[in-house]
Amino acid sequence: MGQIRFIARTGARAPSEAAGPARPRRAVRLAARGRLSLPWLATAGFGYLAAFADAASIVLAAFGSRGIYHLLTFGLAPSVEPVTSAGGVVATLVVLTTLQRGEYQLKPYFVRSGQFTRALPVWNLAILVALTLGFATKTTAIYSRGAVGVFYIVGFIAMVGARRALVEIAEVLRAKQLAAPRRVLFVGFEDRLQIIGSPREPARDGVEFLGSIALRDNQAFLRDDLALAGAAVRLYRPDDVYLAIPWTRADLIESCMEAFRNTPVQVHLGGDEVLDRYGESKVARVGSIFGLTLTHAPLTRWQRLQKRAFDIVFASAALILLSPLLALTALLIRLDSPGPALFRQKRYGFNQEPFRIYKFRSMTTMEDGASIEQAKRSDPRVTRVGRFIRRHSIDELPQLLNVLMGDMSLIGPRPHALAHDQRYVERLARYARRHNVKPGISGWAQVHGHRGEIANDEEMQSRLAADLYYVDNWSLWLDVKIVVMTIFSARAHKNAF
Repeated sequence: MGQIRFIARTGARAPSEAAGPARPRRAVRLAARGRLSLPWLATAGFGYLAAFADAASIVLAAFGSRGIYHLLTFGLAPSVEPVTSAGGVVATLVVLTTLQRGEYQLKPYFVRSGQFTRALPVWNLAILVALTLGFATKTTAIYSRGAVGVFYIVGFIAMVGARRALVEIAEVLRAKQLAAPRRVLFVGFEDRLQIIGSPREPARDGVEFLGSIALRDNQAFLRDDLALAGAAVRLYRPDDVYLAIPWTRADLIESCMEAFRNTPVQVHLGGDEVLDRYGESKVARVGSIFGLTLTHAPLTRWQRLQKRAFDIVFASAALILLSPLLALTALLIRLDSPGPALFRQKRYGFNQEPFRIYKFRSMTTMEDGASIEQAKRSDPRVTRVGRFIRRHSIDELPQLLNVLMGDMSLIGPRPHALAHDQRYVERLARYARRHNVKPGISGWAQVHGHRGEIANDEEMQSRLAADLYYVDNWSLWLDVKIVVMTIFSARAHKNAF
Protein backbone atom coordinates (compact mmCIF):
# COMPACT_ATOMS: atom_id res chain seq x y z
CA MET A 1 0.00 0.00 0.00
CA GLY A 2 1.06 3.61 -0.50
CA GLN A 3 2.53 5.51 2.37
CA ILE A 4 0.48 8.17 4.14
CA ARG A 5 2.05 10.73 6.48
CA PHE A 6 0.04 13.22 8.54
CA ILE A 7 1.37 16.19 10.45
CA ALA A 8 1.33 15.40 14.16
CA ARG A 9 -0.57 18.52 15.20
CA THR A 10 -3.71 17.36 13.38
CA GLY A 11 -4.07 14.52 15.87
CA ALA A 12 -5.25 12.25 13.04
CA ARG A 13 -4.26 8.73 12.13
CA ALA A 14 -3.85 7.27 8.71
CA PRO A 15 -6.78 5.30 7.36
CA SER A 16 -4.65 2.17 7.45
CA GLU A 17 -4.33 2.60 11.23
CA ALA A 18 -8.07 2.57 11.89
CA ALA A 19 -8.97 -0.22 14.32
CA GLY A 20 -12.34 -1.11 12.86
CA PRO A 21 -15.42 0.13 11.06
CA ALA A 22 -16.72 2.10 14.08
CA ARG A 23 -13.63 4.26 14.31
CA PRO A 24 -13.70 5.67 10.76
CA ARG A 25 -17.42 6.52 11.13
CA ARG A 26 -16.64 8.44 14.34
CA ALA A 27 -13.78 10.25 12.62
CA VAL A 28 -16.11 11.28 9.80
CA ARG A 29 -18.66 12.65 12.28
CA LEU A 30 -15.96 14.64 14.08
CA ALA A 31 -14.68 15.98 10.78
CA ALA A 32 -18.19 17.02 9.79
CA ARG A 33 -18.67 18.85 13.09
CA GLY A 34 -15.28 20.52 12.56
CA ARG A 35 -16.66 22.24 9.48
CA LEU A 36 -19.05 24.16 11.79
CA SER A 37 -16.39 24.98 14.38
CA LEU A 38 -15.81 28.46 15.81
CA PRO A 39 -12.97 29.20 13.34
CA TRP A 40 -15.19 28.24 10.42
CA LEU A 41 -18.01 30.44 11.70
CA ALA A 42 -15.58 33.33 12.31
CA THR A 43 -14.21 33.04 8.78
CA ALA A 44 -17.69 32.91 7.21
CA GLY A 45 -18.94 35.75 9.40
CA PHE A 46 -15.98 37.96 8.51
CA GLY A 47 -17.25 38.26 4.93
CA TYR A 48 -20.62 39.59 6.13
CA LEU A 49 -18.84 41.94 8.54
CA ALA A 50 -16.63 43.29 5.74
CA ALA A 51 -19.63 43.94 3.49
CA PHE A 52 -21.51 45.62 6.34
CA ALA A 53 -18.47 47.77 7.20
CA ASP A 54 -18.21 49.01 3.61
CA ALA A 55 -21.93 49.83 3.39
CA ALA A 56 -22.14 51.44 6.84
CA SER A 57 -19.05 53.61 6.36
CA ILE A 58 -20.31 54.88 3.01
CA VAL A 59 -23.84 55.64 4.24
CA LEU A 60 -22.51 57.40 7.34
CA ALA A 61 -20.09 59.41 5.18
CA ALA A 62 -22.98 60.40 2.91
CA PHE A 63 -25.01 61.45 5.94
CA GLY A 64 -22.14 63.52 7.33
CA SER A 65 -21.05 65.07 4.02
CA ARG A 66 -23.98 67.49 4.03
CA GLY A 67 -22.98 68.87 7.41
CA ILE A 68 -19.31 69.08 6.38
CA TYR A 69 -20.28 70.88 3.18
CA HIS A 70 -22.38 73.44 5.01
CA LEU A 71 -19.56 73.92 7.50
CA LEU A 72 -17.11 74.58 4.66
CA THR A 73 -19.51 77.04 3.01
CA PHE A 74 -20.35 78.78 6.31
CA GLY A 75 -23.96 77.70 5.98
CA LEU A 76 -24.48 79.75 2.82
CA ALA A 77 -25.01 76.75 0.53
CA PRO A 78 -28.45 76.47 -1.07
CA SER A 79 -30.94 74.12 0.53
CA VAL A 80 -30.97 71.13 -1.80
CA GLU A 81 -31.38 67.38 -1.35
CA PRO A 82 -28.42 65.98 0.64
CA VAL A 83 -26.43 63.08 -0.76
CA THR A 84 -27.62 60.73 2.00
CA SER A 85 -29.98 58.89 -0.32
CA ALA A 86 -27.28 58.61 -2.98
CA GLY A 87 -25.01 57.07 -0.36
CA GLY A 88 -27.24 53.99 -0.22
CA VAL A 89 -26.94 53.56 -4.00
CA VAL A 90 -23.15 53.94 -3.93
CA ALA A 91 -22.87 51.55 -0.96
CA THR A 92 -24.90 48.91 -2.82
CA LEU A 93 -22.72 49.28 -5.91
CA VAL A 94 -19.53 49.01 -3.86
CA VAL A 95 -20.70 45.86 -2.08
CA LEU A 96 -21.85 44.19 -5.31
CA THR A 97 -18.61 45.05 -7.11
CA THR A 98 -16.46 43.78 -4.24
CA LEU A 99 -18.50 40.57 -4.08
CA GLN A 100 -17.96 40.06 -7.79
CA ARG A 101 -14.20 40.53 -7.28
CA GLY A 102 -14.26 37.93 -4.48
CA GLU A 103 -12.61 40.25 -1.96
CA TYR A 104 -14.95 39.73 1.01
CA GLN A 105 -12.69 37.03 2.37
CA LEU A 106 -10.09 36.94 5.11
CA LYS A 107 -7.04 36.58 2.89
CA PRO A 108 -7.07 40.13 1.37
CA TYR A 109 -7.23 41.55 4.90
CA PHE A 110 -4.22 39.61 6.15
CA VAL A 111 -2.00 42.17 4.38
CA ARG A 112 -1.94 45.78 5.57
CA SER A 113 -0.66 47.25 2.33
CA GLY A 114 -2.82 47.37 -0.78
CA GLN A 115 -6.12 48.35 0.84
CA PHE A 116 -6.05 51.78 -0.82
CA THR A 117 -5.19 50.29 -4.21
CA ARG A 118 -8.00 47.72 -4.04
CA ALA A 119 -10.56 50.25 -2.83
CA LEU A 120 -9.88 53.05 -5.34
CA PRO A 121 -11.09 51.37 -8.58
CA VAL A 122 -14.18 49.96 -6.81
CA TRP A 123 -15.03 53.39 -5.38
CA ASN A 124 -14.51 55.22 -8.67
CA LEU A 125 -16.62 52.69 -10.56
CA ALA A 126 -19.45 52.97 -8.01
CA ILE A 127 -19.41 56.78 -8.17
CA LEU A 128 -19.33 56.75 -11.97
CA VAL A 129 -22.27 54.33 -12.21
CA ALA A 130 -24.22 56.34 -9.62
CA LEU A 131 -23.66 59.55 -11.58
CA THR A 132 -24.71 57.80 -14.79
CA LEU A 133 -27.90 56.55 -13.14
CA GLY A 134 -28.59 60.04 -11.80
CA PHE A 135 -28.10 61.53 -15.26
CA ALA A 136 -30.35 58.90 -16.88
CA THR A 137 -33.13 59.49 -14.32
CA LYS A 138 -32.66 63.28 -14.39
CA THR A 139 -32.10 63.44 -10.64
CA THR A 140 -28.60 64.94 -10.60
CA ALA A 141 -30.01 68.48 -10.43
CA ILE A 142 -31.43 67.95 -6.94
CA TYR A 143 -27.98 67.27 -5.49
CA SER A 144 -25.44 69.92 -4.60
CA ARG A 145 -22.30 69.47 -6.66
CA GLY A 146 -20.25 70.69 -3.72
CA ALA A 147 -21.83 68.15 -1.39
CA VAL A 148 -21.22 65.40 -3.95
CA GLY A 149 -17.57 66.43 -4.15
CA VAL A 150 -17.26 66.33 -0.36
CA PHE A 151 -18.97 62.91 -0.32
CA TYR A 152 -16.53 61.59 -2.91
CA ILE A 153 -13.57 62.44 -0.68
CA VAL A 154 -15.12 61.73 2.73
CA GLY A 155 -16.78 58.51 1.56
CA PHE A 156 -13.58 57.09 0.16
CA ILE A 157 -11.61 57.99 3.30
CA ALA A 158 -14.33 56.37 5.44
CA MET A 159 -14.31 53.17 3.35
CA VAL A 160 -10.52 52.86 3.46
CA GLY A 161 -10.61 53.56 7.21
CA ALA A 162 -13.17 50.80 7.72
CA ARG A 163 -11.05 48.38 5.73
CA ARG A 164 -7.97 49.25 7.78
CA ALA A 165 -10.00 48.47 10.92
CA LEU A 166 -10.93 45.11 9.37
CA VAL A 167 -7.23 44.41 8.84
CA GLU A 168 -6.76 44.74 12.60
CA ILE A 169 -9.71 42.42 13.24
CA ALA A 170 -8.28 39.86 10.78
CA GLU A 171 -4.95 40.04 12.59
CA VAL A 172 -6.66 39.33 15.92
CA LEU A 173 -8.53 36.36 14.42
CA ARG A 174 -5.31 34.94 13.08
CA ALA A 175 -3.45 35.52 16.37
CA LYS A 176 -6.25 33.79 18.31
CA GLN A 177 -6.31 30.99 15.72
CA LEU A 178 -9.95 31.80 14.94
CA ALA A 179 -9.36 32.18 11.20
CA ALA A 180 -10.32 28.84 9.68
CA PRO A 181 -7.37 27.72 7.52
CA ARG A 182 -7.57 25.96 4.17
CA ARG A 183 -6.94 22.26 4.84
CA VAL A 184 -4.56 20.86 2.23
CA LEU A 185 -3.52 17.28 1.40
CA PHE A 186 -0.65 16.41 -0.97
CA VAL A 187 -0.73 13.34 -3.22
CA GLY A 188 2.10 12.32 -5.52
CA PHE A 189 5.50 10.73 -6.06
CA GLU A 190 7.94 10.68 -3.15
CA ASP A 191 10.55 12.91 -4.82
CA ARG A 192 7.94 15.50 -5.82
CA LEU A 193 6.43 15.53 -2.33
CA GLN A 194 9.82 16.45 -0.89
CA ILE A 195 9.84 19.55 -3.09
CA ILE A 196 6.40 20.95 -2.27
CA GLY A 197 5.38 19.00 0.83
CA SER A 198 7.04 21.30 3.39
CA PRO A 199 5.86 24.90 2.82
CA ARG A 200 7.61 27.53 4.93
CA GLU A 201 4.94 29.80 6.42
CA PRO A 202 1.61 27.94 6.54
CA ALA A 203 0.18 30.04 9.38
CA ARG A 204 0.79 33.29 7.52
CA ASP A 205 -0.92 31.97 4.41
CA GLY A 206 -3.94 30.66 6.32
CA VAL A 207 -3.22 27.04 5.36
CA GLU A 208 -3.21 23.84 7.43
CA PHE A 209 -1.24 20.98 5.86
CA LEU A 210 -2.84 17.67 6.77
CA GLY A 211 -0.10 15.53 5.32
CA SER A 212 0.89 13.69 2.15
CA ILE A 213 0.19 10.40 0.40
CA ALA A 214 3.01 8.85 -1.63
CA LEU A 215 2.07 7.06 -4.87
CA ARG A 216 4.16 4.26 -6.36
CA ASP A 217 4.96 4.59 -10.05
CA ASN A 218 3.85 1.06 -10.80
CA GLN A 219 0.56 0.08 -12.41
CA ALA A 220 0.35 -2.99 -10.15
CA PHE A 221 0.10 -0.81 -7.03
CA LEU A 222 -1.28 2.47 -8.39
CA ARG A 223 -4.94 1.48 -8.13
CA ASP A 224 -4.59 0.55 -4.43
CA ASP A 225 -2.63 3.73 -3.69
CA LEU A 226 -5.31 5.91 -5.31
CA ALA A 227 -8.03 4.05 -3.42
CA LEU A 228 -6.18 4.84 -0.19
CA ALA A 229 -5.89 8.49 -1.23
CA GLY A 230 -9.60 8.68 -2.03
CA ALA A 231 -10.47 7.14 1.35
CA ALA A 232 -8.19 9.63 3.10
CA VAL A 233 -9.91 12.54 1.32
CA ARG A 234 -13.36 11.32 2.41
CA LEU A 235 -12.18 10.66 5.96
CA TYR A 236 -10.28 13.88 6.69
CA ARG A 237 -12.18 16.23 4.35
CA PRO A 238 -9.44 18.57 3.10
CA ASP A 239 -10.45 21.69 1.19
CA ASP A 240 -7.73 21.18 -1.42
CA VAL A 241 -5.74 18.29 -2.85
CA TYR A 242 -2.45 19.06 -4.58
CA LEU A 243 -1.14 16.53 -7.09
CA ALA A 244 2.66 16.38 -6.93
CA ILE A 245 3.21 14.55 -10.20
CA PRO A 246 4.93 15.51 -13.48
CA TRP A 247 2.75 17.34 -15.96
CA THR A 248 3.89 15.02 -18.71
CA ARG A 249 2.12 12.06 -17.05
CA ALA A 250 -1.30 12.66 -18.58
CA ASP A 251 -2.34 9.07 -17.85
CA LEU A 252 -1.55 9.43 -14.15
CA ILE A 253 -3.27 12.81 -13.93
CA GLU A 254 -6.41 11.29 -15.42
CA SER A 255 -6.29 8.39 -12.96
CA CYS A 256 -5.99 10.81 -10.03
CA MET A 257 -8.90 12.86 -11.31
CA GLU A 258 -11.02 9.71 -11.52
CA ALA A 259 -10.14 8.95 -7.90
CA PHE A 260 -11.03 12.44 -6.63
CA ARG A 261 -13.75 13.50 -9.07
CA ASN A 262 -16.54 12.37 -6.77
CA THR A 263 -15.08 13.91 -3.60
CA PRO A 264 -15.99 17.46 -2.41
CA VAL A 265 -12.51 18.98 -2.82
CA GLN A 266 -10.65 21.27 -5.18
CA VAL A 267 -7.90 19.41 -7.02
CA HIS A 268 -4.80 21.32 -8.13
CA LEU A 269 -1.99 20.20 -10.38
CA GLY A 270 1.20 21.55 -8.84
CA GLY A 271 4.79 20.76 -8.13
CA ASP A 272 6.29 21.56 -11.52
CA GLU A 273 9.40 23.74 -11.37
CA VAL A 274 7.86 26.31 -13.69
CA LEU A 275 5.39 27.29 -10.95
CA ASP A 276 8.24 27.98 -8.54
CA ARG A 277 9.87 30.33 -11.04
CA TYR A 278 6.67 32.09 -12.09
CA GLY A 279 4.52 32.51 -9.00
CA GLU A 280 1.73 34.39 -10.82
CA SER A 281 1.19 31.75 -13.51
CA LYS A 282 -2.39 30.82 -14.28
CA VAL A 283 -4.37 28.99 -16.93
CA ALA A 284 -5.63 31.37 -19.61
CA ARG A 285 -7.62 31.12 -22.80
CA VAL A 286 -6.83 33.17 -25.90
CA GLY A 287 -9.51 32.52 -28.48
CA SER A 288 -9.81 28.74 -28.63
CA ILE A 289 -6.27 28.13 -27.35
CA PHE A 290 -5.58 27.22 -23.72
CA GLY A 291 -2.22 27.84 -22.12
CA LEU A 292 -0.38 28.67 -18.92
CA THR A 293 0.22 32.39 -18.48
CA LEU A 294 3.70 32.80 -17.01
CA THR A 295 4.04 36.59 -17.05
CA HIS A 296 1.72 39.49 -17.64
CA ALA A 297 2.05 43.03 -18.93
CA PRO A 298 2.84 45.50 -16.13
CA LEU A 299 -0.30 47.50 -16.91
CA THR A 300 -3.67 46.41 -18.22
CA ARG A 301 -5.47 48.46 -20.85
CA TRP A 302 -7.61 50.08 -18.16
CA GLN A 303 -4.51 50.90 -16.09
CA ARG A 304 -2.76 52.39 -19.12
CA LEU A 305 -5.81 54.57 -19.71
CA GLN A 306 -5.76 55.75 -16.08
CA LYS A 307 -2.05 56.53 -16.24
CA ARG A 308 -2.37 58.37 -19.55
CA ALA A 309 -5.25 60.49 -18.27
CA PHE A 310 -3.22 61.31 -15.14
CA ASP A 311 -0.25 62.31 -17.32
CA ILE A 312 -2.25 64.55 -19.64
CA VAL A 313 -4.13 66.36 -16.87
CA PHE A 314 -1.13 67.04 -14.63
CA ALA A 315 1.37 67.73 -17.44
CA SER A 316 -1.00 70.25 -19.02
CA ALA A 317 -1.63 71.95 -15.67
CA ALA A 318 2.09 72.01 -14.88
CA LEU A 319 2.99 73.57 -18.24
CA ILE A 320 0.40 76.31 -17.74
CA LEU A 321 1.40 77.06 -14.14
CA LEU A 322 5.15 76.90 -14.83
CA SER A 323 5.15 78.77 -18.16
CA PRO A 324 6.69 81.95 -16.62
CA LEU A 325 9.49 79.88 -15.07
CA LEU A 326 10.07 78.03 -18.34
CA ALA A 327 10.30 81.26 -20.33
CA LEU A 328 12.66 82.87 -17.79
CA THR A 329 14.91 79.79 -17.72
CA ALA A 330 15.16 79.70 -21.51
CA LEU A 331 16.09 83.40 -21.57
CA LEU A 332 18.80 83.00 -18.89
CA ILE A 333 20.33 80.04 -20.72
CA ARG A 334 20.61 82.02 -23.96
CA LEU A 335 22.19 84.98 -22.12
CA ASP A 336 24.61 82.83 -20.11
CA SER A 337 26.29 80.85 -22.91
CA PRO A 338 26.09 80.40 -26.69
CA GLY A 339 23.75 77.71 -27.95
CA PRO A 340 20.07 76.82 -27.94
CA ALA A 341 17.92 76.85 -24.80
CA LEU A 342 16.69 73.30 -25.35
CA PHE A 343 18.84 70.18 -25.55
CA ARG A 344 17.60 67.11 -27.44
CA GLN A 345 19.02 63.62 -27.17
CA LYS A 346 17.97 60.14 -28.28
CA ARG A 347 16.72 57.87 -25.52
CA TYR A 348 14.97 54.49 -25.43
CA GLY A 349 11.31 54.60 -24.42
CA PHE A 350 8.52 52.07 -24.08
CA ASN A 351 9.35 48.74 -25.75
CA GLN A 352 12.88 50.09 -26.40
CA GLU A 353 11.59 52.43 -29.09
CA PRO A 354 13.87 55.49 -29.51
CA PHE A 355 12.56 59.03 -29.08
CA ARG A 356 14.00 62.53 -28.65
CA ILE A 357 13.99 63.77 -25.07
CA TYR A 358 13.75 67.51 -24.33
CA LYS A 359 15.77 69.18 -21.57
CA PHE A 360 16.99 72.67 -20.82
CA ARG A 361 20.61 72.92 -21.94
CA SER A 362 22.82 72.94 -18.85
CA MET A 363 26.22 72.17 -20.40
CA THR A 364 28.47 73.59 -23.08
CA THR A 365 28.36 70.29 -24.98
CA MET A 366 25.40 68.54 -26.64
CA GLU A 367 26.59 64.94 -27.07
CA ASP A 368 24.28 62.48 -28.79
CA GLY A 369 26.49 59.76 -30.21
CA ALA A 370 27.88 56.33 -29.48
CA SER A 371 30.17 57.67 -26.74
CA ILE A 372 28.63 59.94 -24.13
CA GLU A 373 30.43 61.05 -20.97
CA GLN A 374 28.22 61.27 -17.91
CA ALA A 375 28.03 64.50 -15.96
CA LYS A 376 30.21 64.42 -12.85
CA ARG A 377 30.23 66.47 -9.68
CA SER A 378 31.96 69.83 -10.40
CA ASP A 379 31.93 69.01 -14.13
CA PRO A 380 33.58 71.91 -16.02
CA ARG A 381 31.15 71.49 -18.90
CA VAL A 382 28.22 72.63 -16.72
CA THR A 383 27.36 76.31 -17.19
CA ARG A 384 26.58 78.77 -14.38
CA VAL A 385 22.84 78.69 -15.08
CA GLY A 386 23.10 74.97 -15.76
CA ARG A 387 24.49 74.30 -12.29
CA PHE A 388 21.47 75.99 -10.70
CA ILE A 389 18.80 74.37 -12.84
CA ARG A 390 20.39 70.93 -12.45
CA ARG A 391 20.54 71.32 -8.67
CA HIS A 392 16.80 72.09 -8.56
CA SER A 393 15.83 69.71 -11.42
CA ILE A 394 14.49 72.62 -13.49
CA ASP A 395 16.39 71.26 -16.50
CA GLU A 396 13.95 68.31 -16.59
CA LEU A 397 10.78 70.43 -16.97
CA PRO A 398 10.71 70.50 -20.82
CA GLN A 399 10.04 66.75 -20.62
CA LEU A 400 6.46 67.73 -19.87
CA LEU A 401 6.27 68.14 -23.66
CA ASN A 402 7.45 64.54 -24.06
CA VAL A 403 4.69 63.49 -21.66
CA LEU A 404 1.99 65.25 -23.70
CA MET A 405 3.37 63.75 -26.93
CA GLY A 406 3.13 60.28 -25.38
CA ASP A 407 6.85 59.42 -25.41
CA MET A 408 7.14 59.64 -21.64
CA SER A 409 5.08 59.53 -18.47
CA LEU A 410 5.27 61.78 -15.44
CA ILE A 411 6.44 58.78 -13.40
CA GLY A 412 8.52 55.84 -14.58
CA PRO A 413 12.13 54.62 -14.87
CA ARG A 414 14.43 57.46 -15.92
CA PRO A 415 15.59 57.05 -19.55
CA HIS A 416 19.34 56.86 -20.10
CA ALA A 417 21.37 57.79 -23.16
CA LEU A 418 21.37 55.08 -25.83
CA ALA A 419 25.07 54.37 -25.34
CA HIS A 420 24.56 53.76 -21.61
CA ASP A 421 21.46 51.66 -22.18
CA GLN A 422 23.25 49.38 -24.61
CA ARG A 423 26.11 48.94 -22.16
CA TYR A 424 23.92 47.92 -19.21
CA VAL A 425 21.64 45.64 -21.26
CA GLU A 426 24.71 43.45 -21.83
CA ARG A 427 25.95 43.63 -18.23
CA LEU A 428 22.83 43.38 -16.09
CA ALA A 429 20.15 40.71 -16.37
CA ARG A 430 16.58 42.02 -16.59
CA TYR A 431 17.79 45.56 -17.33
CA ALA A 432 15.64 45.71 -20.47
CA ARG A 433 12.50 45.17 -18.35
CA ARG A 434 12.73 48.86 -17.43
CA HIS A 435 11.32 49.51 -20.89
CA ASN A 436 8.10 47.58 -20.21
CA VAL A 437 6.58 50.88 -19.10
CA LYS A 438 7.07 54.41 -20.39
CA PRO A 439 10.09 56.27 -18.99
CA GLY A 440 9.31 59.05 -16.54
CA ILE A 441 10.46 62.49 -15.52
CA SER A 442 10.78 61.12 -11.99
CA GLY A 443 10.59 57.61 -10.59
CA TRP A 444 10.83 55.31 -7.59
CA ALA A 445 14.62 55.16 -7.95
CA GLN A 446 15.00 58.96 -8.05
CA VAL A 447 12.93 59.66 -4.93
CA HIS A 448 15.15 57.17 -3.07
CA GLY A 449 18.32 59.01 -4.00
CA HIS A 450 19.40 56.90 -7.00
CA ARG A 451 20.34 59.65 -9.41
CA GLY A 452 23.45 61.39 -10.69
CA GLU A 453 26.62 59.69 -11.89
CA ILE A 454 26.71 55.88 -12.00
CA ALA A 455 30.20 54.91 -10.85
CA ASN A 456 29.92 51.11 -11.10
CA ASP A 457 27.61 48.20 -11.87
CA GLU A 458 26.59 47.87 -8.20
CA GLU A 459 25.11 51.37 -8.21
CA MET A 460 23.27 50.62 -11.43
CA GLN A 461 21.98 47.37 -9.91
CA SER A 462 20.48 49.30 -6.97
CA ARG A 463 18.83 51.72 -9.34
CA LEU A 464 17.56 48.84 -11.47
CA ALA A 465 16.05 47.11 -8.42
CA ALA A 466 14.06 50.26 -7.61
CA ASP A 467 12.91 50.63 -11.21
CA LEU A 468 11.75 47.00 -11.40
CA TYR A 469 9.87 47.40 -8.12
CA TYR A 470 7.92 50.20 -9.78
CA VAL A 471 7.31 48.13 -12.93
CA ASP A 472 5.97 45.20 -10.89
CA ASN A 473 3.94 47.22 -8.36
CA TRP A 474 2.43 50.06 -10.36
CA SER A 475 -0.68 51.79 -9.11
CA LEU A 476 -2.14 55.24 -9.62
CA TRP A 477 -1.65 55.85 -5.92
CA LEU A 478 2.07 55.02 -6.27
CA ASP A 479 2.37 57.60 -9.07
CA VAL A 480 0.72 60.24 -6.87
CA LYS A 481 3.02 59.31 -4.00
CA ILE A 482 6.15 59.67 -6.16
CA VAL A 483 4.97 63.07 -7.47
CA VAL A 484 4.57 64.32 -3.88
CA MET A 485 7.95 62.87 -2.85
CA THR A 486 9.62 64.44 -5.90
CA ILE A 487 8.35 67.88 -4.92
CA PHE A 488 8.78 67.78 -1.14
CA SER A 489 11.41 65.12 -0.32
CA ALA A 490 15.02 66.33 0.04
CA ARG A 491 16.18 62.79 -0.70
CA ALA A 492 14.87 63.08 -4.25
CA HIS A 493 17.37 65.91 -4.96
CA LYS A 494 20.39 64.97 -2.85
CA ASN A 495 22.48 63.67 -5.77
CA ALA A 496 21.45 66.36 -8.27
CA PHE A 497 24.49 68.22 -9.65
